[in-house]
Amino acid sequence: MNLNLKKITFASVIISGTLALVACNDNDKDDVMIPPPPPAMVSYDVTVVNLTEGQLLSPIAAVLHTTGELWELGQPASVALEKLAESGDSQDLVAQDFVMSSASADDPTMPGENEMLTLSIEEQANIKLSVASMLVNTNDAFIGLNSIELSNLAIGESLTFTTFAYDAGTEANTESASTVPGPIVGGEGYNAIRDDVRDMVLMHAGVVSSADGLASSALSQAQRFDNPVAKVLITRTE
Repeated sequence: MNLNLKKITFASVIISGTLALVACNDNDKDDVMIPPPPPAMVSYDVTVVNLTEGQLLSPIAAVLHTTGELWELGQPASVALEKLAESGDSQDLVAQDFVMSSASADDPTMPGENEMLTLSIEEQANIKLSVASMLVNTNDAFIGLNSIELSNLAIGESLTFTTFAYDAGTEANTESASTVPGPIVGGEGYNAIRDDVRDMVLMHAGVVSSADGLASSALSQAQRFDNPVAKVLITRTE
């Protein structure tokens, strides 16, 4: 075989290999990083119905979480819960470290009316819902749901609960004009001093009123309530 032909063939192989490597490198440079898909979200509509005759519910607050709880029966209320139960202020309640998503109403819910809130969170295990609101014409009564498990709720499915009245145990139930903050009385709201000797969350015994013999009460029978005081409908929408 002609030596010159061998040299030309060998050189052609080298050149072809070099071009192939260059082409591979160019392809590597042109690779586009595909971002991961966004996390799946779950959403819930939470509707609270006021079942009382003469009690306003302070602006409803609802939170989603996987750990923690808003209160525990038989244990002292947190300061965040105390503020809600004495003044209707839910700002600290929804800002707690374990809260992952929250929603709050703008206005109180009148007797017989309802309020709907929407909450969303990344899909994960052990999603829980908690809801809270003050019975405004009381010293420190509140309603709510505490750590309701939602992880098994499918899209379009609903859960319905009724809620009783709880006593935060942070303020004595004098029902007096100076201590009840609602529109009927217009007294003081939150006070850091805890003058209820029990200092623990319990079921509420109900409003007594002046008509039924509580001398200090500025409330009438219209502000009395029977349990349950609210209905909560939870629907998964996403």
